Amino acid sequence: MIHCGKKHVCGVVACILIFASILICYWKDLQLPNTVTRKIFPQVTTDRPEGQLCRGKKVQNTITPLKDNRTFIISPYFDDRESKVTRVIGIVHHEDVKQLYCWFCCQPNGKIYVSNAEIDVHSDRFGFPYSAADIVCLEPENCNPTHVSIHQSAHGNIDQLPRFEIKNRKPEPFSVDFTVCISAMFGNYNNVLQFIQSMEMYKILGAQKVVIYKNNCSHLMEKVLKFYIEEGTAEIIPWPINSYLKVSSTWHFSMDAKDIGYYGQITALNDCIYRNMQRSKFVVLNDADEVILPLKYPNWKTMMSSLQEQNPGTGIFLFENHIFPETFSTHTFNISSWNTVPGVNILQHVHREPDRKGVFNPRKMIVDPQKVVQTSVHSVLRAYGNSVNVPMDVALVYHCRKPLQRDLPRESLIRDTSLWIYNSSLIMNVNKVLSQTLL
Repeated sequence: MIHCGKKHVCGVVACILIFASILICYWKDLQLPNTVTRKIFPQVTTDRPEGQLCRGKKVQNTITPLKDNRTFIISPYFDDRESKVTRVIGIVHHEDVKQLYCWFCCQPNGKIYVSNAEIDVHSDRFGFPYSAADIVCLEPENCNPTHVSIHQSAHGNIDQLPRFEIKNRKPEPFSVDFTVCISAMFGNYNNVLQFIQSMEMYKILGAQKVVIYKNNCSHLMEKVLKFYIEEGTAEIIPWPINSYLKVSSTWHFSMDAKDIGYYGQITALNDCIYRNMQRSKFVVLNDADEVILPLKYPNWKTMMSSLQEQNPGTGIFLFENHIFPETFSTHTFNISSWNTVPGVNILQHVHREPDRKGVFNPRKMIVDPQKVVQTSVHSVLRAYGNSVNVPMDVALVYHCRKPLQRDLPRESLIRDTSLWIYNSSLIMNVNKVLSQTLL
């Protein structure tokens, strides 16, 4: 207690004490870690011994459920296109998941930074309760974390949390020009002949890598996948989503009331874009029964070079989908050695359905992955730069499948033999694969 003989002395002392308190508080604020998030969120720091590596169990699986069983982590990616963030591709229940935190471990100082995450649920949910989501956290300054943990709380023991490697941390030159993303292979997939034909068409057109999110397939198909893995063309991403959620094989909740649509296809597509963002100049988004077929160019490289020149600043190129029904075939290219292989021979299906008036014709895409933020199946949801619809006389999506217009007579179909331009190379390449795998 301070005893003052005179009132003015007490007033002076009180002012000095108040001023000193303000200085102390200001000095303490300067000592707090300089981590900024998109909103004002609480930050927590924990000291660890100098140089100690992050602990916690390193995750190897493609899909990792958190303890709430409402959040599923696919993979985190470094994204510095706007600011330095870790963008975690995941699946969340759009109503139940309200708050998540990123736990960063910085080296070599060993400090743990905990930041509130922004949960960005993708808009194309199609009525299903679970959806693709971006879990985004700004990274602390002077940290460059290599791993992150995701947790429902800002407090706890990091040693008990799964630890995810943050990919795309180091910029790399493109290793390939075109990567095809196929999601997802499911339903004991056994359309072997058409799959081989599609793979060989992708290679003829310029793809060096095909990424396949595989849920399950037949034993015969496994042999074919093994061939392409050993060849260096295929990269298989295990996709056991039905181990965690009730999955639908349809695209809308009203058609099949399950947890998530089409085996989590949209999540897989987004992961594939970020997975290839630094190693592929272009990413092709289509299914295994589809081929984006150039009509004015011999391959994708010359086509995309021309399209980019004509459309500066464009990173999203959309191609019209056209159905070539497998119910109508020609006897041309009826190759006897292929008849024992399960699946469709696309060379025999060269009649396409006409466009339907007033019906939206969906598109598939070739994108510059560095310009995509979020994608859906037939369009991008968020991107940097423009999108362009490629005219049908430049290229189309050759889609050989069951008919959509089932009642059309043969004479109403349009004969289109554009695929036959590649028949010699395609037949030779398919025979080579079959001789080394199935025959």
